[in-house]
Formats: sequence, structure tokens, C-alpha cells
Amino acid sequence: MNTGLFLTALLSYFVIVDPLGVSIIFVALTEGKDGAYCRRMGIRSVLLSLLIILCFGFFGAKLLDTLGVAIESFRIAGGLLLFYTAFNMITKQEPFRMERDQDAPDDISVYPLSFPLLAGPGSLTLTVLLYAGAEGRVEDVAALIAAVFTVLLLTLFSFMSARKISRFLGETGNNIAKRLLGVLLASLSIQFIADGVMGFIAS
Repeated sequence: MNTGLFLTALLSYFVIVDPLGVSIIFVALTEGKDGAYCRRMGIRSVLLSLLIILCFGFFGAKLLDTLGVAIESFRIAGGLLLFYTAFNMITKQEPFRMERDQDAPDDISVYPLSFPLLAGPGSLTLTVLLYAGAEGRVEDVAALIAAVFTVLLLTLFSFMSARKISRFLGETGNNIAKRLLGVLLASLSIQFIADGVMGFIAS
């Protein structure tokens, strides 16, 4: 397995998914629910997200080819999208928040947990870019799959410990962590844009 790629992918997915941040959102979405419901929603959302990300990794590039979109264009567009996400993480005063009401559905595993929180546009863009760079090499693909598994397992652990994490971090701690992760994500997005531009120049 490509250890360097694993660490890069692990950091990238960790920044975008933000297990600590989504755990605080998970607390708000499951307020008033029992432990069995929380466990069921957490496990189901993680499994759905894993399926979506892996399918997008294996078939996303083929979809781009079918649509006639060059991978360099996707790198640049994806980099811009990730930069926008990072910019919002750094500058917004309030994180994504959804308040539940009496009419809200009981099953939150698909929306908003799987999409857009865990397997949202940022995660799917990153997945296509990383898998395209792997070019089908077994050791690289194994590293990417391992990174996705690791981050989603950490996310599941965060869901199961969400109430404890929320009390420990507090609003100030979560805001600080979110902005630091946003700076890292902005750096990664600039690298994706640069790779796309260099790919166009080389071709």
C-alpha cells in the first residue's frame, strides 16, 4: 500500500468530512432521541456514505469521459469548489446547522447526514481527483480505500461519542478547529488547481 498517498488522502478526507464538526451537528439532529435511534442513524449514514464514495471513485472518471469532460477541467473546477468550501469554513460565523421540527423526517441517515455532510460535493470531488491520480494502480487504490474506511470509522466513533465531544469542545473550540481545518483544505484546493493548469500546459 502507498503510505504517502494514504496519509494525503486521510488528511484530505478528514478535513472535508470533519468528524468532530459533524458530531456536533449529529447531536442537534438527534436531540430527544434514544441511544438505539442514534446508533442506527449513525451506522446507516456511514455505510451509505461509504457506498456512495467508493462508487464515485470507481465510476466517476468514466462518467466524466462519457460527458466529454477532461480530468484537468475537473481538477480545476474541483479545486475551486473545495476552495469555496474552505473559505466558508474559515470566514462563516456559524457552522452548518439544521434545526429539527415536528415535521422533520425520522430517518436522517440519507439527508442530511450522508448528503451533504459526509458524502457531499467536496468529498465526491476529492474522490474523483484522487482516484484519477491513482490510475488504477492496486497499491494506490488500496491506500485510497483504506483512507476512506479510516475517516468514516472515525466519523462513526464521533457519532457514538457525539454528546461527550460536544460538551468537551464547546462552541469556541469547534470554531477554532473548523478554521484551522479550513486553512489546510484551502492549501489542498490550490494544489488541485495548479495540477489542472499544469496538465493543460503539458497537453
